[in-house]
Amino acid sequence: MTSPILAAALKGPAGRLDMLPYAALLDLSFERVGEELHLIMPFDETLIGSPGRLHGGAIAGLLELAGLLTVIAAQPEGEALPRVRPVTVTVDYMREGAATASRATASITRLGRRVVNVQAQVWQESEGRGGRDKPIAAAHINFVLDWPQMAEPLEPAP
Repeated sequence: MTSPILAAALKGPAGRLDMLPYAALLDLSFERVGEELHLIMPFDETLIGSPGRLHGGAIAGLLELAGLLTVIAAQPEGEALPRVRPVTVTVDYMREGAATASRATASITRLGRRVVNVQAQVWQESEGRGGRDKPIAAAHINFVLDWPQMAEPLEPAP
């Protein structure tokens, strides 16, 4: 199940994501910018793929976590939280990632009771990179929500 501690932390204005092992590996933090949740991944030498370029796996992981955390943050407060599982992750790489910090955000395009569709993008704001209007990658992600079993079974419809 989704951690209520994580869900509560995402309601704050900013914070670290060390409670998620992969997010801790990427040294991710988040901040709220208006209604959006932004993930920030600082550059580190361990994130280099080919010389001078950000590894595609780090970019894809950042996109998937942006989508996942956006879905968790969108869940209603005070209710049981579902387990959120990615079903498909399709990443479009648009330009190489430079050796600099990256930011990612996601938006929910469909929020159903069992299926959630999300669009995510990652960009770099360093000099000459173009900022948010020139993302380095984007993703379409489908998640399935597994809700906790209800205490009492529902009665069948007549």
